[in-house]
Amino acid sequence: MAVQKDLLTVDDVNGAWCIIPTPAKPEASDWRCEDSVDYDEVAKAVNGLIEAGADSIMAQGTFGEGATLTWAEKSKMMEVMVETAAGRIPIFVGVTTLNTRDTITQLKFARDIGADGTMLGVPMWQEIDVPAAVKFYHDVAEAVPEMNICIYANPEAFKFKFPTPFWAGVANIPQVITTKYINIAQLHLHTQVSRKQIRFLPIEFDHYDAARLDPEFHTAFWSPCANGGPELTMHIRDTVKAAVASGDWSQAEKVWAAIGPVIGNLMPPGGFPEFSRYNIQLDKARINASGWMNAGPCRPPYIEAPEPYLEGARKAGTGWAELNEKLKAGQL
Repeated sequence: MAVQKDLLTVDDVNGAWCIIPTPAKPEASDWRCEDSVDYDEVAKAVNGLIEAGADSIMAQGTFGEGATLTWAEKSKMMEVMVETAAGRIPIFVGVTTLNTRDTITQLKFARDIGADGTMLGVPMWQEIDVPAAVKFYHDVAEAVPEMNICIYANPEAFKFKFPTPFWAGVANIPQVITTKYINIAQLHLHTQVSRKQIRFLPIEFDHYDAARLDPEFHTAFWSPCANGGPELTMHIRDTVKAAVASGDWSQAEKVWAAIGPVIGNLMPPGGFPEFSRYNIQLDKARINASGWMNAGPCRPPYIEAPEPYLEGARKAGTGWAELNEKLKAGQL
């Protein structure tokens, strides 16, 4: 039976929208492993983020290994997340599949167990064009009108550039209230085209620039780093919010000067396209190195990555943990 909830609106999208990996058991890299998810670690991470002040939690995207989970694993993880959150903050789960019908089936399940929405990318087998991509989101919203949608706008993962006409086409879907967004260079243009019906979430280390661009509207960001220790992510949120209110950006600038070099270790030569080839492996190495949660090993077939890339990811994780310690000591 469906759990009845009011739809969120764009005005409800604020603060730190944290993304978690799917924690894995030690044997998860072996294809023979039939239930690879560490559900206790899922619950621990969800509760830890909520207690730290997260504004929403999303899961089962790229480094959430949505593509390598079985439906049994994915659906049980959804249940654990929703049960653990217990309505304290919105929970957005991943239902990206290779076709519209499977996505709708999974989203109906998420609705029925009480999730608030989905972080949803377009089907990715055949390269999709703008009219088909727009229709996909309209169809999903029509089929499951009770669920909010965060568009997962990752051009490398989905072989789709999410151009300006796309945002104009989905802006009139009431369920589409936000998007996990990467291309900050086009942020202002796409915000204008969507008539601010969609809250664009830049990655957390672009939040400073987005807020300075449009402080009244860019009030939220997506965080891949909170799972490495959430205190710093919440400090980023609160520091920018304080700067918007006061007009004094000096403290925010200090925070950005500290996190920039640390996060820079995660990106291999070649930038985001090269990172995307090993996204899961690098993010899991980063998270495990931070020590805040145990993400475990990767699932097949996305297991190996070049050692220099992994070394950089681990440096990003330990560096984030060190910054968290400085923050706790009042040194940041």
